[in-house]
Amino acid sequence: MTGVAFDLPGSWVWDFWFADDGERYHLFFLYASRALHDPDARHYRASVGHAVSDDLRTWTQVPDALVRSDAVAFDDLATWTGSTVRADDGTWFLFYTGSTLAAEGKNIQTIGYATSADLVTWTKQPGPVLRAQGPWYETIDSGAWHDEAFRDPWVFRDPDGDGWHMLVTARAPEGPELGRGVIGHAWSADLRTWELRPPLTAPSANGFGQLEVTQVEVVDGRPVLLFSCLAEHSTPARAEARGGTWAVPAAGLLGPFDIDGAYPLTDERLYVGRLLRRRDDGQWLLFAFRNADEAGEFVGGVTEPVPVFWDGGRLVAGEAAAADA
Repeated sequence: MTGVAFDLPGSWVWDFWFADDGERYHLFFLYASRALHDPDARHYRASVGHAVSDDLRTWTQVPDALVRSDAVAFDDLATWTGSTVRADDGTWFLFYTGSTLAAEGKNIQTIGYATSADLVTWTKQPGPVLRAQGPWYETIDSGAWHDEAFRDPWVFRDPDGDGWHMLVTARAPEGPELGRGVIGHAWSADLRTWELRPPLTAPSANGFGQLEVTQVEVVDGRPVLLFSCLAEHSTPARAEARGGTWAVPAAGLLGPFDIDGAYPLTDERLYVGRLLRRRDDGQWLLFAFRNADEAGEFVGGVTEPVPVFWDGGRLVAGEAAAADA
């Protein structure tokens, strides 16, 4: 298994994302205390931590970015995965998932954001700014899934300069239960007010129950979409591959995305693959968190970076790929 670049001895570390201020790299990550004993309990105790690095290998922990709000609030259970971008006026925006429980004990996920002048001190803004709504997105009332999936906002500038786009882990209200995962979509002119739009993908009998922690980038001139999904949340056609992070052919940053053409970029030992372009040489790198050891037990911790390259029409990761490029 790939070596670890960042971990905490007293906590589990899992989902993460980056920001680059031009001088230092910033790592935002979910973590929860190992005093919970059960790693599955970490999800409902998650806070957003923060670390910085000059070289993407040695990280220094700094003050946490976000913690859950006092009840009653859309994020009074936990603060989950998001993304960080910088507005034209220099303000940093951290978009994140707020988690709360419905009366029947099911998890409801919505999108909020915080702002900062320095990437260190964050102020939550009133929220949520986006939630799952019909007719495009499945809500908890359907009873078809274990939660109301509307999370993991990935925000990026419109490639033609028309505002900002957000990709969201969401589900369609119709289709095969394990194939309803779709890429939700929203648009904003100013990062503060968001317009919910139809999903960018459709349910599929060869698809996934959830497309977690999406990211879209243009890697060496070719658009590619990344998402994560384990076998237990995939259609039978996908489960046998035992993929962790998946890559998807894309025509552009807004698709079309060929979800039926998705292929594993990592196996289930590594999850939430993230791409980051190294500042000094432009090399694209893949990070992930260590999901499971050989016994299937949860591990945690963010991996060391490995280079990614195109092999024909597929994105591949690892030093071997670098040697063959």
